[in-house]
Amino acid sequence: MAHNKTMAFLLPRDTAVVAPGAVHVPDWLSVDRQRELVAACRQWAAGPVPMRHTRMPNGSTMSVQTVCLGWHWVPYRYSRTADDVGGGQVAEFPSWLAELGRDAVEAAYGARDESYEPDAALINFYDSSAKMGMHQDREEKSLQPVVSLSVGDSCLFRFGNTESRNRPWTDVRLESGDLFVFGDESRLAYHGVMKTYPGTADPALGLEGRLNITLRVTGL
Repeated sequence: MAHNKTMAFLLPRDTAVVAPGAVHVPDWLSVDRQRELVAACRQWAAGPVPMRHTRMPNGSTMSVQTVCLGWHWVPYRYSRTADDVGGGQVAEFPSWLAELGRDAVEAAYGARDESYEPDAALINFYDSSAKMGMHQDREEKSLQPVVSLSVGDSCLFRFGNTESRNRPWTDVRLESGDLFVFGDESRLAYHGVMKTYPGTADPALGLEGRLNITLRVTGL
């Protein structure tokens, strides 16, 4: 069984258009780049606004832990200060991460767009039990594409339609290093993480769990 599992990871996975404007690019990040992102996320998670479980308006808390760059996300708005966790100033959005976002959009859509300028990142950490329900990314005034980078454990990602949380949807297994971009007709599609697969991360990353780094253009 172990041999078969190893062989499965070696099989090539092709770029796929999951829906109009939604593209999955497997194995986009090298292991070295993933390790750099893990190190950067650890720094961001420590502050100035630390990673936390976001409290929802109904009083519940999200199972994922989140830290933000550029703009702080509070359900359902953005702020320059983390008013829900002490009011600290949000860490700056680094220029190298914006450049990585432009590279990602080019990889997904096949054309370079130098005007793509993400100014906010939501970095979510999933432990073995964390999930994220079906939702839309609609707090942004801009409808420029969302760039999603996966590092660490694999997950079952569900990408739905723009009308409701119900079917039709497509389930995609996202592995460490995968890129997922959604814009155009799919920019406001519902999506979520149904489960993670503990222990599937490359040990070389030194990470237990899954990091999801999403880059957005707020238009603010």
